[in-house]
Amino acid sequence: MNDIIKLNNVSKQYKLFSIEPLSCTFKQGYITGLIGPNGAGKTTLIKMIMGITRPGTGEITIFGQSQSLQEAEIKQQIGFVSDECHYYEHLSIQSMKNIIAPFYKKWDDNAFSRLLDRFELSPKMKIRSLSKGMKMKLGLAFALSHHADLLIMDEPTAGLDPVFRRELLDLLAEIMLDERKSIVFSTHITTDLDRIADYIAFLHHGRLVFNESKEQIQERYVLVKGPLSLLEAPSVNAVFIGVRESLVGFEGLTDRGHEIAAIVGTSAQLSRPTLEDIMYFTARGGKSHAAAIT
Repeated sequence: MNDIIKLNNVSKQYKLFSIEPLSCTFKQGYITGLIGPNGAGKTTLIKMIMGITRPGTGEITIFGQSQSLQEAEIKQQIGFVSDECHYYEHLSIQSMKNIIAPFYKKWDDNAFSRLLDRFELSPKMKIRSLSKGMKMKLGLAFALSHHADLLIMDEPTAGLDPVFRRELLDLLAEIMLDERKSIVFSTHITTDLDRIADYIAFLHHGRLVFNESKEQIQERYVLVKGPLSLLEAPSVNAVFIGVRESLVGFEGLTDRGHEIAAIVGTSAQLSRPTLEDIMYFTARGGKSHAAAIT
C-alpha cells in the first residue's frame, strides 16, 4: 500500500492558533476523511498540502516528491475543490475554462463537456448567476477534467442541500472505482464520511488525535450509556474521554473498549459510536451537562 501524501513533523504557527508538529500518511487508492470542529486546523493543513501556505517546520511529500521542490509537477496531478468560489464571477463558464485549461498538460475538453452535461451546467452561464451547489459542481468539473490522481476537497458539502450532497458522494464512490485515484475530503459533516470514507484523520485544536482506518476506529471506541451512580466509581470515570450527564443518566465515550465491559458489567449499555459522537466527546472532553427541558 503506497502513501500518496506523507507529512513529516509538519507544523504552522499563527498568533492565535497553531498546527502542532504532526507526522502521518494518507494512503493511495482510498478516501481519507479529515474531520474536526470548526477551527480545528483542517483548512490550514490542506493549504499546506496544496502549497498555498508554507509549513513552519517539517516536510510534505506528495506522489513521492517534495511538495516544496516539485510543486508545479505535483499540482498537475491534483484536483482541488474548495467550499469558496475562486473564479471570476463576471465571466461565463466557457471563458473561465479557457483561462484554466492551458495550465494543465492533460486537460480533456471532452471530459469537461461530459461533466457539465451531467451537472446540468451550460458553458454560456455566468458564474455569478450560479447557486452555491452549482458553483460546487463547476469546481468539481474543473478538478476532474485533467485526469488528476489525487482529489483534495475542503468542506465541499457545507451548505449544500441533502440531494446534491448525496449526488456528490455517489460521484466520489464512482471515481474510486479506479484504484489509482485517491481522495482527501475535509468536512465537519461526519455523516458524509460514515458512508464513503476508508480512513479518518481527526484534528482537534491543531493536534492530530488519530489517523486510522474506519474499521480500527469502530473497534476501539465505545459509547456507554448508564445511570449516574456508575460515575461515582473512580475506575469508571478514568476510562472516559468525555461524559455527558443528564437528569436520567449519562453518555460517555471511551477508547478502552476492551476494559469497559468488565468494569460496568450489565449496568450500562454499550454501543458503537458514530464519527460525530467521537468528535463531540473528544472536543468537549471532561463532563458536560444536557440542558434541562422545561
